Amino acid sequence: MSSPRVFIVRHGETEWSLNGRHTGSTDIPLTANGEKRVLATGKALVGNDRLIAPSKLAHIYVSPRRRAQRTLELLNVVNREQLPWQAHGEPFCEGGRKCEAKIEVTEDIREWDYGDYEGITTPEIRELRKQQGLDSNWDIWKDGCPGGESPAEITERLDRLIKDIREKWHAPAMGKQKAEGANGDVLIVAHGHILRAFAQRWANQSLHGGPTFLLEAGGVGTLSYEHHNINEPAILLGGAFVVELPGTLKETGLSISRYTPFIPRY
Repeated sequence: MSSPRVFIVRHGETEWSLNGRHTGSTDIPLTANGEKRVLATGKALVGNDRLIAPSKLAHIYVSPRRRAQRTLELLNVVNREQLPWQAHGEPFCEGGRKCEAKIEVTEDIREWDYGDYEGITTPEIRELRKQQGLDSNWDIWKDGCPGGESPAEITERLDRLIKDIREKWHAPAMGKQKAEGANGDVLIVAHGHILRAFAQRWANQSLHGGPTFLLEAGGVGTLSYEHHNINEPAILLGGAFVVELPGTLKETGLSISRYTPFIPRY
């Protein structure tokens, strides 16, 4: 029995992600190249014989920002009729898939509020802090953003979302409480800093004391559990892109795949 997973997907490339400008509340579109790469990711990783199987999704959480919503449109997970917003453009990847998962737009997974640092780069932030007489060795995981959110505030809203996921979608799909036919996988489409923070909180790590994760524009990460135990959250590494097919060696935790999915490198 496989453990339910959370797939975290960072939105595709934007002009500001290209030049390193912090993009929180500013609502800018994907670049043409960003859209092409998300389409390629959807074709490679989404399908009922691939990493993200629409038929196994229990729920989808999406940031309120257009760039995240457009990324979901291009991933080949859902069709147009399922969207709780007016589609932001064409095309959908192969018309989109039909799945039973509801799409929920939530502020809990919007990007970190950068406050005074919105729209500027890390070197510019450090120079600004130097001029203000502050420590120029700025670290968002420790210092947060003046006029924006602190690590404690980010932790609070992410812990709320994680609790929601485990209680509503994962617990019913695990162990003795497993509901018949329950699908447990969850998809989250959001932003770079908030998804990296989400992964740290998923693994019970503090934002300033945990490991440093990278998640490039359009990238996909996978979170799950060790020992099929909801009290042992884990980050799925080696098996993150293994495709389960008939003949999977369940007893050893190994999977057999007939192909290696193409993972775009950005």
